[in-house]
Amino acid sequence: MLIAGPTASGKSALALALAERTGGVVINTDSMQVYRDLRIITARPTPDEEARVPHRLYGHVDASVNCSAGMWVTDAAAAFAEARTQGRLPIFAGGSGLYFKALTRGLSAVPTIPPEVREDVRARLERDGVEALHATLARRDPEAAERLKPRDRTRVARALEVIEATGRSLTDWHRDGLPPLLPPDRVKAVFLAPDREAVYARIDARFGVMLQAGALEEVRALAERGLDPLLPAMKAHGVPALIRHLRGEISLEQAAEIGRADTRHYAKRQFTWFRHQLPEFQWVAPEVAEQLVMQKSGVILRCEPSPASLEG
Repeated sequence: MLIAGPTASGKSALALALAERTGGVVINTDSMQVYRDLRIITARPTPDEEARVPHRLYGHVDASVNCSAGMWVTDAAAAFAEARTQGRLPIFAGGSGLYFKALTRGLSAVPTIPPEVREDVRARLERDGVEALHATLARRDPEAAERLKPRDRTRVARALEVIEATGRSLTDWHRDGLPPLLPPDRVKAVFLAPDREAVYARIDARFGVMLQAGALEEVRALAERGLDPLLPAMKAHGVPALIRHLRGEISLEQAAEIGRADTRHYAKRQFTWFRHQLPEFQWVAPEVAEQLVMQKSGVILRCEPSPASLEG
């Protein structure tokens, strides 16, 4: 069972309810909730929730690691196999479209980049700037350079790492993919599609709750590690702005508003991405999602109204 949706749409609660009804296991499908350093700021399930049913791939990666989609798929395959061996329903829940696409469509077979190549590219990025790296990329891999914005630090660095480490363009590697773990015609998949303004309101409210729960202290501990700012964990929504606050550059109120705005923009992109990239997901309103998901999973319900789905 695949449960996707924008941030703050209720995916984790729905997955928990389904796991409790079926004896299933919830497998994290969110690229930021893999990091152990970021429980609060990424709204990971609480320890109490994780104790109610088995949860896998939550907080299992250190923030110093760049957890790629390929690494996650390898871990997901192991979690999936474990669930099947135990006779449990695997429930993949999260908001990372690339992870879901990797599950059902496969993934490009880009090899692991040697640490020395990665470190050299990152050092040049800091020393010479992203425009200089983009110019180098344009000479080495014109096709990739043309697709990327010259100031997209992360993607420019990634494309240059790949061409320098392998001698092949990232585009070429994408043509030779890994097979899907779960073929689309063999899975049941839903996308929670609440009213957008309601999602934005929940995002705004939740950020305040996170701060009250200790998000600032969590980010302070992360910042004190002095990690590469290009690492995924360092770019989680809210983290860069809160680090700026901790450095005295902006107020806490300003940092919170930046964090809220970044998260709202991300939610908007999630709607668009799933609509165009994964049309096999059935869009459903949150108020009927539990009934629909239970039915799809074979749970016998006393009352089974016909769920109203939203057009994808």
